[in-house]
Amino acid sequence: MGNEAVNDRISALFSAAPKLAEWFVANMRSFPWREGRTPYKVLVSETMLQQTRIEAVLKYYERFMETFPTLTALAGAPGDLVMKHWEGLGYYSRARNLKKCAEICAERYDGRLPGSFDALRKLPGLGSYSAGAVASLCYEEPVPAVDGNVLRVLARFFGDGRDVRLPEVRKEAEEIIRKVLQDGVPVSLFNEGLMELGETLCGPKGKPQCGACPLREACRAHAEGREEELPYRSAGAARSMEEKTVWLFVCGGRIGLEKRPDQGMLRGLYGFPMTEGRLTEDGAAAALAVRGITPLSIRPLGPAKHVFTHKEWQMTGYLAETDESLPGLVYVTAEELQKDYALPSAFRVYREEVLKVLR
Repeated sequence: MGNEAVNDRISALFSAAPKLAEWFVANMRSFPWREGRTPYKVLVSETMLQQTRIEAVLKYYERFMETFPTLTALAGAPGDLVMKHWEGLGYYSRARNLKKCAEICAERYDGRLPGSFDALRKLPGLGSYSAGAVASLCYEEPVPAVDGNVLRVLARFFGDGRDVRLPEVRKEAEEIIRKVLQDGVPVSLFNEGLMELGETLCGPKGKPQCGACPLREACRAHAEGREEELPYRSAGAARSMEEKTVWLFVCGGRIGLEKRPDQGMLRGLYGFPMTEGRLTEDGAAAALAVRGITPLSIRPLGPAKHVFTHKEWQMTGYLAETDESLPGLVYVTAEELQKDYALPSAFRVYREEVLKVLR
């Protein structure tokens, strides 16, 4: 896009900024991370909110902050405890990076997050959006915080039909917002107002609530009746499918867990042992025999499915009772499984099945 067109967009967004800020002050929702806001609260909330709905995050956020109220507390906590508090949120790399970030801040910054975008950007797990959110909302640094909500608002406001997945579209949006902020717009009100607008009135599902939108008078999509056509978002890569057999080995009233490798899916987390492919009952018995396992009993648990961002697991499960614990597994009670071990959501159906047996 040419410089003149970009400048026109900067001017239009700058002119709309006062109405956006006024609307946000009057309509902002109440969330725990907005009460007594701190950089740490913003970091935890924004990390949790990546790929996750606000409604789902609330209970996890409050429990997480009760156990790890400061960066220093998080830095010193056992990794398994952090993962247990993340259980159910998915995308566990977020929790690992958050823990690494806390450790670095405890070591280099006296337990605080650094106060500049450039320094924040160097911390584990902080991309341009997360670093921009902390820097702008907490330190009033005039930097953008562009997520999917902001891209959607801008695509409609500018009537822009380009693919919002394109890196150049995001980069241009960041540059436009940076220019608007450098012209004296209230930083945190503007950035958070755009996010809030994209999460509420200008949301991704259903018809936009243009009648209540503070930007409607200058919105190109609204003027052209294209609100529901925009933004344009190309289809992502096709999701691959993998077949798995999940083993629930029970011995002496305990269930066997396997710690996954430090590489690959769900790395470093505990889960039930798995075999590639979905085995029939005869195939399952034969597979155990090959491993030298003679179960006291074995029964099928039926199919289950779990969808990751780019992958889908089609699973079948078997519960096998043995009179000896198997090497390489950690055997835990039902209470320990629920209290101490972060079991990925992929295994949720089978966890409920085994808990029925262990209780």
